[in-house]
Amino acid sequence: MQLNAITCNLITKKTDCLVLIVGNQLHDNTAGSANSDNSYASRFTSTATGDLISQLQKSGDIKKTLSSSIVINNPDGLQATRLLIFSRGEAEVLDEQMFAKLTKSIGSKLASLPIKDAVISLEDTSVHERNQIWQAQKLAQSLGEQNYSSGSLKTSNKEPLSLKKAVLAIPSKKDLQKTDQACAVGFSIAKGVNLSRYLGDLPGNICTPSYLAEEAKKIASKCPKLTCKILNEKEMMTLGMGSLLSVTAGTQQPAKMIILEYSGSKKEGNPIVLVGKGVTFDSGGISLKPGAAMDEMKYDMCGAASVLGVFSAIVDIGLSINVIGIVPAVENMPGGNAIKPGDIVKSMSGQTIEILNTDAEGRLILCDALTYAGRYKPKFVIDIATLTGACVMALGSHASGLLSNNESLVKKLETAGNFCDDRVWRLPLWGEYDKQLKSNFADMANIGGRAAGTITAACFLARFTKEYTWAHLDIAGTAWRGGDKKGSTGRPVPLLTQLLIEEEKND
Repeated sequence: MQLNAITCNLITKKTDCLVLIVGNQLHDNTAGSANSDNSYASRFTSTATGDLISQLQKSGDIKKTLSSSIVINNPDGLQATRLLIFSRGEAEVLDEQMFAKLTKSIGSKLASLPIKDAVISLEDTSVHERNQIWQAQKLAQSLGEQNYSSGSLKTSNKEPLSLKKAVLAIPSKKDLQKTDQACAVGFSIAKGVNLSRYLGDLPGNICTPSYLAEEAKKIASKCPKLTCKILNEKEMMTLGMGSLLSVTAGTQQPAKMIILEYSGSKKEGNPIVLVGKGVTFDSGGISLKPGAAMDEMKYDMCGAASVLGVFSAIVDIGLSINVIGIVPAVENMPGGNAIKPGDIVKSMSGQTIEILNTDAEGRLILCDALTYAGRYKPKFVIDIATLTGACVMALGSHASGLLSNNESLVKKLETAGNFCDDRVWRLPLWGEYDKQLKSNFADMANIGGRAAGTITAACFLARFTKEYTWAHLDIAGTAWRGGDKKGSTGRPVPLLTQLLIEEEKND
């Protein structure tokens, strides 16, 4: 599916489905009417379909709740085969979350209809402090995400989406090019989100560290500006990655260190580095997890999936920026060679770590990856990890946890997150928390006790990032949903891609 911006006459435009958004004010343009307004929907429908919308509002067929909808087949006065009307609810001006709900509903409804093309008008939709360009990008992303199905391994997989093309109708050619570009960016982000969702939803017996490595190679093969290098266990041992290799000791699946290098800019400068936790299945190791919902531990590689999704997006957009992706990919299983509580390992940085809990393994692979990231002399580094259940308790599924050693980077992430509705919430990174990592036998312990688990995990990582600007995103609550809606969300691909888009503008 694709989305383009056009200018057209909605009355005479031939399409399988015309989409309009209306408010709760009755659309009656009778002269002197108390309900008279100048909205596009009012002017349009009074010309083409008489009082159709006002009649549907009066009858209650158009409800006063955000995203409620009704389909009119063969509407009089229009060339469209169907008229799909959405309500924007009680608010005259929407916020970002309300608009996101609306666009997702539009995408879902269009996907359910037997149509090949659609024309969408957002003319009567206002979003607080957001313009038409922003709306176009968000709409395109929502439509693009409809291309994904979590049932790819079902033998009776649902039929592919019949909708092949949609256009966003805008009233003026003034911003046509910018709006069209925003649509393209939105679709590129959706492709990255869908790749991340696909990898996250795959079971652990398919999506192994080796599988992730092959997926990274596929992305690189499509772009001459992107190269992919895979380090094996022998090479990681030579580099001194004892912390990472301790996690993979109990499994038969070989660990992989995936390194993507995207050279989008010819300017000399320090690259941005993204590091994604890639535990393709986390049993907890010797500190075995409870059996209930353990299947969801296939999602412990969503940090890795998001890095691959971001690279898919920036290649598709063609960003003029230099970005490095590092994915330590392992499986954490119990076994005769598995690390045990009380073991001490040596990290690539030379620091020693006492393993008090083998289920706190994400930080053990990330610390060596973060040390490796330092060789690129990065502009800044962001690691992305489903790291702590404590973050789910603190923030739920609405915001990713953010901890950082740099105020400017925090502001950039907050701004990008608010722009694309993939938000973050900052937690403190104070010395008082770092003291909880004290060990009597090594430089540090890999856990700091039950209190403030998200923060002490970040404090652990901070010990390996002192030489550069760094931020940590804990996506344990945002990367996937459980229960009957179980599935990967693709977050934080929108956040990170938007951040890189902004960095390109300011480069």
